[in-house]
Amino acid sequence: MLSNYNVLLGVSGGIACYKACEIVSRLKKLNAGVDVVMTAHATEFVAPLTFETLSNRPVVSNMFDRKKEWEVEHISLAKKADLCIIAPATANIISKLAEGIADDMLTTTYLALKCPIIIAPAMNTNMYENPVVQANLQKLASKGVIIVDSEEGRLACGDVGKGKMAEPVDIVAKAVEVLCPKRDYEGKTVLVTAGATRENIDGVRFITNRSSGKMGIEIAKAAVKRGAKVVLVKGLVQVNIPSYITDVVSVESTKEMYDSVLENYKKCDVIIKAAAPSDYRPKDKIDNKLKGEEITLSLVKNPDIAKAVGKVKGERKLVVFCAETKDLLDSAMQKLADKNADMVVANDVTMQGAGFDSDTNIVTIAKRDGFLKSYPVMPKSRVADIILDEIYK
Repeated sequence: MLSNYNVLLGVSGGIACYKACEIVSRLKKLNAGVDVVMTAHATEFVAPLTFETLSNRPVVSNMFDRKKEWEVEHISLAKKADLCIIAPATANIISKLAEGIADDMLTTTYLALKCPIIIAPAMNTNMYENPVVQANLQKLASKGVIIVDSEEGRLACGDVGKGKMAEPVDIVAKAVEVLCPKRDYEGKTVLVTAGATRENIDGVRFITNRSSGKMGIEIAKAAVKRGAKVVLVKGLVQVNIPSYITDVVSVESTKEMYDSVLENYKKCDVIIKAAAPSDYRPKDKIDNKLKGEEITLSLVKNPDIAKAVGKVKGERKLVVFCAETKDLLDSAMQKLADKNADMVVANDVTMQGAGFDSDTNIVTIAKRDGFLKSYPVMPKSRVADIILDEIYK
């Protein structure tokens, strides 16, 4: 069920550490990859070797461990994680996370995360009920952290009350719910274009644009996770493509992307044009390197991929993107009509937090039925899910 996902488990120093072993075991049985980060206090309760044996991966606890091959480990762990679970989450670690304190491997990794985060508090009843702890939990929840609340029962200290960590089965169930919230694209095929195309000027130079392909790749990833079969037609991209996206067509020029899309669209239910193909190409093909004090280029218009699909799409859904530097809404609505698209995703690439090479985006979505909504800055992975949500609404 979770074979395409990587979970980061943060373990802080409480007696409930032993339950975290079961969390790893259950995640592995669901075929998830699991990395474990332990605080120094956690290693006093359960040896790292236990988690290494269960996860088949090295446990990280010391920020300054030089025994491994060098890399900025808290960043690399954060980047590969699709989900982070912190269990048990002690009052101490909850307070650090709420205030942005980063003084060990777990807290520094937390600050670098862009994935969903689940926290399972575990502590003495009086500590749990302390207004400071409750305020910190509310603060984390307000920032989107998912709290799997403590349960009532007999605690290790002998007290009876709330503070017992939720059962591993419930924590893992929440993880599955977060990672696989929907399978609404089961049985559908989605064609996604991503990245920039390039048009050769001569034997060494070419025309292109700043598209990184991040938005298109995130859409492809989200569609697969929601059950779709994905055909990814990519130009130049600056991000890795996950191995679970298996139907990938690599192209260079806009004409090649045009041909590939027109060849594949018939077998698809949805076509999402997230790529940034070059609008123009040099009129003349020149094999050798141009030389001279001045060079004049004559450019001609490339074929319009979205417009071509819009003419023949039939009942298929067509989503186009509109990246502009001014007059965003006017351009988006014009594009929606001109391309015979069902939905347009528009963004002003001059805004901070939006644009080609950013991990976040700021978009406005418009549909043929009159729907129009602007969204605040958010990770492109979240934008991808919103796009998929809106296609069939």
